[in-house]
Amino acid sequence: MSDVVLEELDEAECQRLIAPGGIGRLVFSGSWDLTVLPVNYKFYNGAILFRTAQHGSTEEDLRTGIAHAEYRVAFEVDDFDPVAREGWSVLVQGPAHHLDSQSERAQAAGAGVVPWPDGEREHFISITPARITGRRIRRGSAP
Repeated sequence: MSDVVLEELDEAECQRLIAPGGIGRLVFSGSWDLTVLPVNYKFYNGAILFRTAQHGSTEEDLRTGIAHAEYRVAFEVDDFDPVAREGWSVLVQGPAHHLDSQSERAQAAGAGVVPWPDGEREHFISITPARITGRRIRRGSAP
C-alpha cells in the first residue's frame, strides 16, 4: 500500500503557491498548432503578468483580430521534489489581455517582471483567471 496522497487544492491555496512568481508555461493554440512556452511571470493584482517581444510570435499568436476579443489560454506552474516524490501543480485558465494602453503599460512596468532573454521585451500580456485549479501530491495520510 502506498502512502502517497493526491489532493485537490482550493483557489486560495493555488494563489498562495503561484504568488511568488517565477517560471510558468503558457499554453495556447498558435500558428503552428498547440504551443507550450516557458515564461517568467509575476502574479500581480490577481492576474498572471509576463513580457514578450513586440511583434513576436507570442504577441501575434495571442491576438484574435477582433476588437475587444481576447484569446483564451492556459498557464501552468508547478514545483516538484523528485527525491521526496512530492510536489504541486496549478493551472490558470482565462483570457490573455494585451496591455496596449499607456496607463496599462505603465502600471505593468511597476510590477517588476524582468525577462530572462536578452533583447527588447516591452510588450506586456496579462491572464485574468477565469478558473484556477491545482493538485498536490505528498506523502502521508489523507486529510
